[in-house]
Amino acid sequence: MRAQQPNGIHHVAIMSANMKEQLTFFTQVMGFPLVGLFEMHGVPGGRHAFLKMDEDSFFSVVELAGIAEIPSTLGITHAGTGAGKCAAGTMQHLAFRVADEDGLIAMRDRIRSHGVPAIGPIGHGFCKSIYFAGPEGLTLEVSYAVSEVDPARWVDPKMLAECGISADEAQAMLAPPPCTADSPVPNPAIDPAKPQLAYPPETLKAILAAPDAAITMQGSYDEPPVPA
Repeated sequence: MRAQQPNGIHHVAIMSANMKEQLTFFTQVMGFPLVGLFEMHGVPGGRHAFLKMDEDSFFSVVELAGIAEIPSTLGITHAGTGAGKCAAGTMQHLAFRVADEDGLIAMRDRIRSHGVPAIGPIGHGFCKSIYFAGPEGLTLEVSYAVSEVDPARWVDPKMLAECGISADEAQAMLAPPPCTADSPVPNPAIDPAKPQLAYPPETLKAILAAPDAAITMQGSYDEPPVPA
């Protein structure tokens, strides 16, 4: 059977009004090498950067015109700390991974050596972390796994009740059922109760009605910007 869950994160993309500032921070302070910087596919004038975290995961930065004019407000667009509030559906904080405590301390020292304060380590039972800020209001963390996360110990029945999650719903969350639909599954009709990409309604309707092969052919950019 084909895998029915992702096996990791390919990339996390953050929006920026200053690509150079973000690339300087994440290459020099975090140590991620720059591996891609090109015009964002299908978005003329947009810039898209990729920084390598490991063999399969990247940190990505997107820069578009006019971003600097959008207000950045603590408690709305940004949390500011790991305990801060921001609007539903936005990124509260981002945690990077290291292998062990030595790696965590090495990252704390690297970050501080660039003049950026880093708090910790702080233990959370199954992981230990440091906390710091990135450019443009990012709230960042580096963690390593102390132990396996045992749901029998870490899924609190009190929290399930407070979230309105029933016993049957909790069981489905603990052991997600497989998809049994025959492939390919066609796109469903637009249902306002389901999450939808924020294209104009008629554009979204046309995209969802198009065959998958047509979307692949029309929307793909397979060649790097620099010729071989």
